[in-house]
Amino acid sequence: MKFLPRPSQELAINRMLDSDYQLLALRMGAGKTGVALTVINELMFNRFEVQRVLVVAPLRVAQLVWHAEAAKWDHTRHLRVVKVLGDQMTRIRALAAPGDVFVVNRENFLWLVKLMVASKGGWPFDCVIVDENKGFKDRNSESWKHLMKVRSQIDKLYLLTGTPAPNTLLELWPQVTMMDNGDRLGRRLTAYRERYFVPDKRNGSIIYSWRLKPGADKLIYKAIEDVMLSVESGVELPERIDNVIEVEFDMQRYLQMEQTFVSGMVSAANAAVLAGKLRQMANGAVYDDQRYPHWIHDAKLDALEEIVDQGEPVLCFTEYQHDQARIIDRFPLAVVFDGEKSMANWKAGKIKLLLMHPQSGGHGVDGLQFGGNVIVWFALPFSLDSYEQATARIHRSGQDENVTVHHLVAKNTIDEKIMKVLAMKGTAQQKLLDAVLIEAVNDAKARVTV
Repeated sequence: MKFLPRPSQELAINRMLDSDYQLLALRMGAGKTGVALTVINELMFNRFEVQRVLVVAPLRVAQLVWHAEAAKWDHTRHLRVVKVLGDQMTRIRALAAPGDVFVVNRENFLWLVKLMVASKGGWPFDCVIVDENKGFKDRNSESWKHLMKVRSQIDKLYLLTGTPAPNTLLELWPQVTMMDNGDRLGRRLTAYRERYFVPDKRNGSIIYSWRLKPGADKLIYKAIEDVMLSVESGVELPERIDNVIEVEFDMQRYLQMEQTFVSGMVSAANAAVLAGKLRQMANGAVYDDQRYPHWIHDAKLDALEEIVDQGEPVLCFTEYQHDQARIIDRFPLAVVFDGEKSMANWKAGKIKLLLMHPQSGGHGVDGLQFGGNVIVWFALPFSLDSYEQATARIHRSGQDENVTVHHLVAKNTIDEKIMKVLAMKGTAQQKLLDAVLIEAVNDAKARVTV
């Protein structure tokens, strides 16, 4: 198949080819894998600037996406894509195999760095692409620390993400500093924080959160505009209809849990555990300390039944195993997503209710948009990244119908708070992407002028 890049993809390709490092905030459905493979091919076989490329990706993406995408396009099908997955001996044999692009999942990336640092040959990859850099946004994460160990031996580094800073602009510092060694946002996080932020929530000398100083966001955007590119997908997507379905249930046990941290056999040791227990109760069941589920209500099952009864295929995102078990008990024909087999059946119209954990369907699952256009969030996630990536499995390029996203929200529960958090994070994220998008537009205009 001939690769015909959209304007947004051309911007990303040109930016990567013109720079040794970039943070590419490409919207879901923007075709970032095709962009990266095009750049790899150009750098490796036309410009001769790189010899071996390492791609670090979520496990499902590493297993299913990169080799299939390379084989899809005429100009990249000659690329030898090697998957560094499986047990240790299989991974070692894969590293010794002839190849151009070596794909490893994030967990095995740590093993790979340790192996190569300890070897006499040293780090063998002059180009590294981090596909979905969720594990690299925190300087305390092992992924970030290990990449920094070999950063000086990497000539070209590209970070691909849909949400560069889903929670706070503090998350930009590790990513940008990973690329430029602190040239733009400073070499120390404390200095970056003191320059652009002020303490927000605190207890005495303990600071729990930070908020931006007035106008600081514009200064940050200006500082990173040459190393971060944000572009829209360039695809005219169908309308997305967001629908909140409120449900009610007997709140006695929920309120008891909320107020005392204990309800029957269920207890919470701290506030964080309590939040999880309340989320489960809002869904309809909750685990006790022995992981035995206790039934609370069927309100969300009843709401889901009304949606399923409409007769259209439904993709339902769930969080807990007891959620899936109760849904399957109510809907025996429901199918739990298990990879290529269920994907093929979904696209063929053979599945009416597909159950998926957002972390399973959030990255590297392409084709769901061809099987349906109705999404149900049975359990709402705190993570904006999980929420947006999972929803974009249906609302993306190739979808011909308007997409309806149903959110099942238990009234007067933590569900309502989660919806507000997602809305606030989404607003901040959009502000970041819109600001950096201005630079992409100027870049495009400059190229046209030239």
